[in-house]
Amino acid sequence: MTTQQGHFINGARVAGEGGRTHDIFNPTTGEVQSSVALATREEMARAVDAAQKAFPAWAAVNPQKRARVMFRFKELVEKDMEHLATLISSEHGKTLPDARGDVQRGLEVVEFACGIPHLQKGEYTEAAGPGIDVYSMRQPLGVVAGITPFNFPAMIPMWMFGVAIACGNTFINKPSEKDPSTPLRLAELMMEAGAPEGVLNVVNGDKEAVDAIIEDPRVKAISFVGSSDIAHYIYSNGAAHGKRVQAFGGAKNHMVILPDADMENVVNQLLGAAYGSAGERCMATPVAVPVGEETADTLISMLKPRVEGLRIGPSLSEDSDLGPLVTAAHRDRVANYIQMAVDEGQELVVDGRDFSLQGYENGFFMGGTLLDRAKPGHKSYDEEIFGPVLQVVRAGNFEDAVALPSQHQYGNGVAIFTRNGAAAREFAQRVNVGMVGVNVPIPVPVAYHTFGGWKRSGFGDTNQHGPEGVKFWTKVKTVTQRWPEDVSGSEFVIPTMG
Repeated sequence: MTTQQGHFINGARVAGEGGRTHDIFNPTTGEVQSSVALATREEMARAVDAAQKAFPAWAAVNPQKRARVMFRFKELVEKDMEHLATLISSEHGKTLPDARGDVQRGLEVVEFACGIPHLQKGEYTEAAGPGIDVYSMRQPLGVVAGITPFNFPAMIPMWMFGVAIACGNTFINKPSEKDPSTPLRLAELMMEAGAPEGVLNVVNGDKEAVDAIIEDPRVKAISFVGSSDIAHYIYSNGAAHGKRVQAFGGAKNHMVILPDADMENVVNQLLGAAYGSAGERCMATPVAVPVGEETADTLISMLKPRVEGLRIGPSLSEDSDLGPLVTAAHRDRVANYIQMAVDEGQELVVDGRDFSLQGYENGFFMGGTLLDRAKPGHKSYDEEIFGPVLQVVRAGNFEDAVALPSQHQYGNGVAIFTRNGAAAREFAQRVNVGMVGVNVPIPVPVAYHTFGGWKRSGFGDTNQHGPEGVKFWTKVKTVTQRWPEDVSGSEFVIPTMG
């Protein structure tokens, strides 16, 4: 009999009461290992009640003390690293080293949030007018929410609640129902770190829970990461309900390879970027753009044996390059895209669909796939596959290489590999994509900068973490003050500072 995960509300784990559940699979074996309760609107409302009750006192805590809670939380997560990585690998399917990276990249944002006493400072102008001083303050919004995806069950929740809670907000996390154990454990650690009850709540659920968040007027802001269609749904409906919303969607990141690039380095970097985590990353690199036929032919000849030699193994393995995909349904979806690409005329250089791991034949495994001669207009190229599939689009020249990612519907990340500094600089300036890597295959910014894509990869005007994150989770109040010695007469014109 499988165990059932519930929710974390007001400082404690609680069982689900709605009766609806979702199976949680072990991707390595294909077996159902547990289930998770799907919340009702009433259960979500209780979480909002707890967060609303906790908000005034938490917002009144001075930033230095909030920072101390974040410091303790960071220490507790580091001590619990192996446990958290095991939870991630067991439910998501990514390898243990990759799962540790998931936790570590989230912790880097928590480290940034520990600087909240400085980050949340306002501005001050003395003598803006006769006897008048003006100052601003950044204040928390209230109850806020994060709706987080299956592919980074530690990193993305910490990206969101790390900054939001440090700013004085109280938080509700609605994680993916595919791998909820890690967010639940993070909430326990936050309470152990000293956060009051109700400051961080985790409510598992599906669309019913999402709509409850969108429609509850007490929830002031929503951050989302997931597919573009759902991102647009949350952004448009959240804004219609008067909320501040940032919603990040899908991606189709390109790696442009100029003829002068170090091809051995390109292949090494591209393998990890395309096939790491079985391609289930919004910052994966599923498209290679070699410039010139000679560059393309060399790339394909060097990639083919390396893709065929990828080490694929159980998710708890320490020495695998990639593990299984998250569910059988997702594996089948990826396989359908591969067949679509073949039907569209792409050359199937390496086919990973028939891969089977001995002893784990029921696991959700797929080998690496390499496709050549993809083109704009091919549905398999235009859409996000989100699996261990690399498509090669041959570019005739530099202008074509700039145009391909610039004209694609997604604009999350892009990379260029070259020894030519002028070409790299021009590419970075001109390309219509939100994050650019120069000889860096996965250009996820460090925590004290900011993360966000363009076009259908991002809806909203403010990015995640870094200074932009502080702006998103706070509102500015500006005070204009004067302490006159003699109050006499009335003024009927708009005041000026002359």
